[in-house]
Amino acid sequence: MPLSPNTKDNTLELIALSKHYSADSIAVDSIDLKVPTNHYCCLLGPSGCGKTSTLRMVAGHEVVTSGDVILGGRNITHATAAERGTAMMFQSYALFPHLNSLDNVAFSLKMRGVGKAERHQRAHALLERVAMQSYAQRFPSELSGGQQQRIALARALIMEPRVLLLDEPLSALDPFLRIQMRAELRRWQKELGLTFIHVTHSQEEAMALADTMVVMNHGRIEQAGSPQEVFNRPASEFVARFMGGHNLVKTSQGLVAVRSDKIDVQEPNNISSQPGMRASLIDIEFQGSFCLLAFQPQDAQGEPMSVMLPEAKVNSQWLAGQTYHLQWSEVDAHVLSPH
Repeated sequence: MPLSPNTKDNTLELIALSKHYSADSIAVDSIDLKVPTNHYCCLLGPSGCGKTSTLRMVAGHEVVTSGDVILGGRNITHATAAERGTAMMFQSYALFPHLNSLDNVAFSLKMRGVGKAERHQRAHALLERVAMQSYAQRFPSELSGGQQQRIALARALIMEPRVLLLDEPLSALDPFLRIQMRAELRRWQKELGLTFIHVTHSQEEAMALADTMVVMNHGRIEQAGSPQEVFNRPASEFVARFMGGHNLVKTSQGLVAVRSDKIDVQEPNNISSQPGMRASLIDIEFQGSFCLLAFQPQDAQGEPMSVMLPEAKVNSQWLAGQTYHLQWSEVDAHVLSPH
């Protein structure tokens, strides 16, 4: 029995939201963020950047120091976790080992006094949605990591939340299953019509899933936008370095970011009017359909440069230690904010 898509206003807005554990320990520093209804939003950043504290404040599992959490136009800052219209799927899945899959999914309804027949009917519907109906009588110890995740997702959905909060839900899975589950999470989000807020430290995961990607650092938002915007036009030095795939080059404009796949390699005597620099080849790594080349700019103070080229464009005569000319189009060099 499929669930009907959610048609409510699930817009989530954070206004000057802060979390201070002490005067010297600021986890989240007055952030503003608006996630449109039925959007998939990924909070991304290194450990300690504030992404999990932000998620927990939205869930009601952390007390807000200052600021507001607004869901569908309603201020839920001081509401209890049960009153918010949110549900959280934890990194560890937190399934009850003594309950089978059906009763794990139905547990929240049992706590609210829903009768056995009704709660089992609703739990069976969700198990069917996540392709786990045939595992209804199995216990968590009898399930694989991917299967446990599906049960945890069904359990989070049974209260029909308006926002589903996911704390690194794919981190415990092997790489192949992680890719498979990414596609399923995205599909479920679209089918259910919910707002998903997903915390991850994986750039690849965020780019694959998100409508809106939010890069955090030291409790603040460095940049928020579509994955294409954030990757192609990083707003700051931090974002460019964290996202990877960019070279940071000092020019007359200031510090600019140039993507590794936007740089061409020429013989030193074949120099065009495009921006560029002379650099010595350090190494060439074969990566299948492309090669990754490392260069050291002639300015010894400059950082090593990475260049990604299709295998067909790599000259077999290029040698480590030789000098070549790296060049790129001016439109591919993006001036960065220092912060």
